[in-house]
Amino acid sequence: MANWNDPRTTQRGMGSSPSLRGEVSSSTYDAGLRSYMLSIYNYMASGVLLSGVIALLFARTGIALSVMTSGLGFVVMLLPLAFVFAMSFGVNKFSTGALQAMFWGFAASMGMSLSTIFLVYTGGSIAATFFATAGAFAGLSLFGYTTKKDLSGMGSFLIMGVVGLLIAMVINMFLQSPGLMWAVSFLGVLIFAGLTAYDTQTLKRQYYAIRGTEFAGKAVIMGALRLYLDFINMFQFLLSFMGQRN
Repeated sequence: MANWNDPRTTQRGMGSSPSLRGEVSSSTYDAGLRSYMLSIYNYMASGVLLSGVIALLFARTGIALSVMTSGLGFVVMLLPLAFVFAMSFGVNKFSTGALQAMFWGFAASMGMSLSTIFLVYTGGSIAATFFATAGAFAGLSLFGYTTKKDLSGMGSFLIMGVVGLLIAMVINMFLQSPGLMWAVSFLGVLIFAGLTAYDTQTLKRQYYAIRGTEFAGKAVIMGALRLYLDFINMFQFLLSFMGQRN
């Protein structure tokens, strides 16, 4: 990105080249942005991997079945949400190290919660859905990173969509309507696909506001949390279509 508003790029020194200086400045910012986004993707991918390993181990060892059929099942289901709320509302209070520990705790608890999918769906269909989600996520995130179109207008619409999804899911817990379930899954895939592109662009823009500050390390972790949630929700909704039941 051209640093046109930085007064240092408009100053001429003896024997210096303003255009060359601008190119170096832009290259520095681009390198910093790439490093920032790569850190986010590394955290996010590591979190997904940790969740997957724990989910598979819980399912294969029988722990998932015994836990989910006991009183602890409700606690396991709500634990990831507790981590999300704690990190979101306490981001300014917690240190970067504390947020890192909480992110790994969240990923582990999410793995325990997701272990039930191995009891419902075949391993092959879970793997196929995972790779389909990974491919879609990569494409959508790349679009959000490279597009020149401003996606900020999508934000409020997509958040409202998430709220609507949650309400519809709660209602369907009582109605048990297959039609409503399919509608929620279809809309869920579309909404979190949009959020993937939107969040990626938001994180990219955030870098220019927080680079060089103490908050940068926290921003990486919170960014990874946002993209993790986009990925895992898209995966779960897509599994409703692609998953083959045991």
